[in-house]
Amino acid sequence: MEFFNVDLLDLWRGRLSLRRIGVLIHALMHKPGRSTLLMAMDERAKWPESDYMLARISDALELSNFFFLKANVDESDSADLELPPPIPRPGEPEPSQAGPEPQFSDAHELNDFFGRLNSA
Repeated sequence: MEFFNVDLLDLWRGRLSLRRIGVLIHALMHKPGRSTLLMAMDERAKWPESDYMLARISDALELSNFFFLKANVDESDSADLELPPPIPRPGEPEPSQAGPEPQFSDAHELNDFFGRLNSA
């Protein structure tokens, strides 16, 4: 009733069809801005688009400052710098802690591996 001036009781009065209700709900889902229905169905709708853009800009600035400091600080001091965490957004899972560092093969192991492939 808030956006379309339609009373849901009209469904029981015979003046509103289920198809029309489906069309109205679909229109609410694609309506710009925030709606109570959309926020109930999708947590990401709690923020308007402008807040998402501001969070992305803030994350980019923090990352830019991090790389600037990393490039212009002594090696001993740059080891203490940590990558800045992104601003948490509604509806997105919390970033998980990184697992153990992956182990990579050295040049001799790769040479042996590809040598065995070529000889077969």
